Amino acid sequence: MILELQSLALLGGLTFLMAAGIEIAPAMGIAAGLGMLFFVNQPLDYFARAAFDTMNSFTFTAIPLFVFMGTIYATTGIVRGLFVGAEKMFGNIPGSLGSAMIVANAIFGAISGSSVAAAATFGRICFPEMQKAGYDARMSLGAIAISGTLSVLIPPSLIMIIYGGWMDVSVARLFAGGVIPGIILSSFYVITMTILVIRNPALAPRTATRKYTLREKASAIWDIFPFVVVISLVLGTTFTGIMTPTESASLGAFLSIVLALIFRQMTYKAFKESMLLAVNVSAMMAFVLFTARMLGQVFQYIGLTEATATFMLGLDLGKYSMLAIICLLYLILGCFFDSVSMLVLTIPFVAPIIKNLGFDYIWFGVLYVVLAEIGLVTPPFGLNLFVLKSVVPEYEITTIFAGTIPFLIPTCILIVLMILFPDLVLWLPNMLYSR
Repeated sequence: MILELQSLALLGGLTFLMAAGIEIAPAMGIAAGLGMLFFVNQPLDYFARAAFDTMNSFTFTAIPLFVFMGTIYATTGIVRGLFVGAEKMFGNIPGSLGSAMIVANAIFGAISGSSVAAAATFGRICFPEMQKAGYDARMSLGAIAISGTLSVLIPPSLIMIIYGGWMDVSVARLFAGGVIPGIILSSFYVITMTILVIRNPALAPRTATRKYTLREKASAIWDIFPFVVVISLVLGTTFTGIMTPTESASLGAFLSIVLALIFRQMTYKAFKESMLLAVNVSAMMAFVLFTARMLGQVFQYIGLTEATATFMLGLDLGKYSMLAIICLLYLILGCFFDSVSMLVLTIPFVAPIIKNLGFDYIWFGVLYVVLAEIGLVTPPFGLNLFVLKSVVPEYEITTIFAGTIPFLIPTCILIVLMILFPDLVLWLPNMLYSR
C-alpha cells in the first residue's frame, strides 16, 4: 500500500505540475526533489551524483556537435542546394517539388539529426517555392512536417545517441540499424506524394512542373555531391570504427564550417547564431536528461519500476500482444510529450519488459524512434507542427496536421514491417559488426 501511495503522489504531482504549465524538465526535477525528501532514506547528494554520472558521458558529448553541424547548414542556407539538386532529379514526375523536398530532407537528416531544424529549414526554403508553384498548402505543409521527422531516424540521430547512452548500447549499431528503415520510409513518402498527386492533380498542377533535360539532371549530382561527401565521411568513420560517434560528430561539425566557407555563406552572424542554437538545444536536452535520471532513481528506490515490470510480465499475454501495448502507449504519450522526455521517462519501466520478452535492444531503439516520429506530428503537442506554425503563421496547426495524415499510413506500415521482419533493422549492424 505504501508503494501505491508513493507512486500516486509522484506521478500525480508530476501530472499536476505539467498541467499547470511547468515545462517537463523542471516538473521532473521538482517531483524528484520532493520524492527524495519524503520517500527516500538516502542523502540527497546520492541522487545528484547518480544523475551527474549519467551526464558525464563521452557518448552524450556528440549531441552538441551534431546539433551545431545541423544549425550551420540551416543558418547559412547552404542546404538550399539539396532542394535544388533533388528538384532537378524529380523534375518530370507528378508532385516533383514535394518529392524533391522529401529526398532533400532525408539527406539533411544524415547531416543534422534534429527534426526541429529540418522542419524549420525546409519550411522556410521549400514551402514558398511549393506555394508559388500552386501546390496545395495543406499537403505541402503536412509533407514538410512529416519528412522533417526523418532526421530522427536516419543517422546521425540525437534520439539514438540519448537511447544508446541511457541503455549502454552501441550508438554505432543504432545508427546502422536506422539506415535501411530510413531509406524505406523516405521511399514510402515519395510514393505517397506521387499517388496523392496522381489521384488529385489539383494538389500539384502539372503546368507548374518544369521539364529538366538529361544534362540538367546530371548536374544535380554536383549540387548534392558536397553533402554526400560529408555524410560518407561522418557515417563511414563511425561504421568502420575509425572514429567513435563523438569523434565523427566533431569531424562533421568541422566539415560543415568548411562547406559553408566554400559556398561563401559563412558569416560571423551565422556562426554566432549556430553556436547559440547548439548551446540552447544541448542545454535543454541535458536538463531533461539530468532531472529524468534523478526521478528515475526515486522510482527505482521505492520499487515502482520493478513492480511495473513484474505486473506487465505477469499478464497472460503473448510477447507481441505486450509489444502492441507498448507501441500504443508510445503513440498516446507522443501526443503529449516530446520524444526525449518520453524516452527518459518511460525507458526505466519499459527496458526490463523488453529484455524479458526477448527483444533486441538495438531493434527496439530503432522501433522507438519510428514511434516517436508519429508523436512529432500529432496534436496537441506535436513539436514539428508548432515549428512549422512559427515559420508559416498564417496556417493553423489543424491544417498542418491534416496534411500529415496520408503520410502517417506508410509510417505505420513501416512499424508493422519492422516487427514482422526484424532484420530490416538488424541486418546491417550484424553485417558490419559480426567480427
